[in-house]
Amino acid sequence: MIMKNIFLTFVTIITLGSLFSCEPIEDRNSLPAMTLEPADLNFTAVVNGNKIELKNLTPDVIPYWSYVDSKGNELGHSNLNETTIPMPFAGTYTINFSAYTKGGSVTASKTVTISANDQTLFSDPRWAMLTNGIAGKTWVFNMVTESPFAFVGTGYINKTVEGDWAWYPGSINDVSWSGIENKDWGEVTFDLNGGYNVKVTQTSLTTGSAVKTTKSGTYNFSLTTASVNDRIIINGGIEMLHTNAYYDQTMSGFSFSNVRLIELTASSLRYAAIRNDGVQVVMNLIPKS
Repeated sequence: MIMKNIFLTFVTIITLGSLFSCEPIEDRNSLPAMTLEPADLNFTAVVNGNKIELKNLTPDVIPYWSYVDSKGNELGHSNLNETTIPMPFAGTYTINFSAYTKGGSVTASKTVTISANDQTLFSDPRWAMLTNGIAGKTWVFNMVTESPFAFVGTGYINKTVEGDWAWYPGSINDVSWSGIENKDWGEVTFDLNGGYNVKVTQTSLTTGSAVKTTKSGTYNFSLTTASVNDRIIINGGIEMLHTNAYYDQTMSGFSFSNVRLIELTASSLRYAAIRNDGVQVVMNLIPKS
C-alpha cells in the first residue's frame, strides 16, 4: 500500500481543525469602526521544535491565519485567536495574519524557520540512505564499475531476498548490444528540506544529444518490511532517470514514475522499471561524487 504523504496528512488535520474547531466568527458590523495599517497588527509566531505557536494580540478584530512554505505552497489556515500548527519538515515558512474590522481587512506577515525535521517521522535508515535528509542526495547512473542496468525475472524481489533469476552485467561493455549510449544521462536528487522534494535532470534519449531537461516536484517513499515492495512514486508525471536502452525503444508499457527498489544502500540505488505485464528492468545508480 502506498504510504500517504505525511505532510499532506498534517495539512488535512490543520484544515479540518480550522473548519470544525474554530471560535465563533463575530459579525464585522459589531466591531468598532476603525481602519488599521499593517504596522498596527500585533501577533506572534513562535517556533517550538516542530510546531509553530500562533497568537493574535490585536484587540477588536476577527483573525485569519494562512501559512505557506518557501515555494509559496499554501499549507493551511485558521481563524482561531490562538493555535498551534505542526511542521514536520525543516524549512522557512511565511505566516500571514489578517485582521478583519468593520472598515475592511489588513495583512502582515512573519517568516519563521524550522531548523530540523521531526526525526520520529524519518527514523527508518532507508530515508537517510535515499535522501541524506535536509541536505539532499544526488544519484547518477553507474557507467564505470557496472552496467547502468540489469535484468531480473518477474518474480525477483530484491538483492537480499532474490526469488527469481537475475543478471547483473559486470560492465557497460557487456551490454553494448542494448543500444545504451555511454554519456552523461543526468541525475536525480531527493531531499527532505521543507517537503518530499525531488529534482530530475534527464538527458535526451536521442543518440548524440546532450540536451538536458530538469523537472522538480514531490515524491512518496513507500517502505515495507524486509523491503519486499519498497517503492518511489514521483508525482506530476515526472520520471526517474532512464536511458535509450532497448526497453525504451522497442518495448512499451514501462513505468518510470512508480518504480520498485531492488537495492538501497548508502552507495547503491537499484530500482526496477516495471512493464504492465510484470516484466522488470533494473536501473543501477550510485551517489554523485
